[in-house]
Amino acid sequence: MAHKERPLSPEGLRTYPLRSRASKVHLSDFARVSGPDDSVARFVQSLPRVLAGGEFRDLLAAMARARRAKKPIIWAMGAHVIKVGLNPVLIDLMANGWISVLALNGAGIVHDFELAYAGATSEDVEGQLKTGRFGMARETGERLNAAIGRAAEEGWGLGEAVGRMIAESSFPFKKWSLLGTAHRLGIPATVHVAVGTDVIHMHPRASGEAIGAASLRDFYLLAALVAKLNRGGVFLNVGSAVILPEVFLKAVSLARNLGRPVEGFTTAVFDFHRHYRPSQNVVLRPPGTKGKGYYFVGHHEIMIPLLAAALGR
Repeated sequence: MAHKERPLSPEGLRTYPLRSRASKVHLSDFARVSGPDDSVARFVQSLPRVLAGGEFRDLLAAMARARRAKKPIIWAMGAHVIKVGLNPVLIDLMANGWISVLALNGAGIVHDFELAYAGATSEDVEGQLKTGRFGMARETGERLNAAIGRAAEEGWGLGEAVGRMIAESSFPFKKWSLLGTAHRLGIPATVHVAVGTDVIHMHPRASGEAIGAASLRDFYLLAALVAKLNRGGVFLNVGSAVILPEVFLKAVSLARNLGRPVEGFTTAVFDFHRHYRPSQNVVLRPPGTKGKGYYFVGHHEIMIPLLAAALGR
């Protein structure tokens, strides 16, 4: 043996009774077998009170408290949520008080408009890109840029302008529009744009001045609504990896800087991957020690209908 170190001996090891130890998981936390005739609510109650099983129920309870107290329930959503067919579920949530504020990224208005206008959306990017046809649908570029231009002229936010345009149109499928429904129900809707990221920015009618003015107005509106999260509101980030988490963080900071207390609220992220910005800028940083944040990983087309059904919709 090249060294003189000797292994420790377990002789004299101190132990204690198992029942005297504090344990993190108990039988009372375990799942219960769900029956074939159980409701979704009973199914959710059958989930184990461990990790996401308990956190999902905690989020449901926070949303129910916010709804009863008439505190904001803000849904910030990436466009993928629309593309996977969830507008009917989201519209029902809007109509029943589970969405009191709607925030979209710039791509959200593209898919929401196309569904209302044509009943279809989401082009084949790879195929269209080869021929330079990607993002060149005429009505999408013309109608949305016209609405944004009017927003700048009238002093409206971008979300209000597009929602008003769809709601007042004769589009055959407008009942499936999130923004059109928000306008009809009087729900604040904001749109947060990164210039150059959306297909309508390639259109000759696109105006950086109008886009910036309308989207900045929406940012200040969202900040005012975020300020109302104080003591019981809920903020959900669904499917936005960068833009909306960054917008939310700045909205919280602006509200606090202006003397608005924004504490004691709940946040949650729903996405099919874990991302840095939603983790930091939605779940961890804004709620602080007085609030609570959650992160649920799963496909939107499963998780959001599950959430809606668990809420009783």
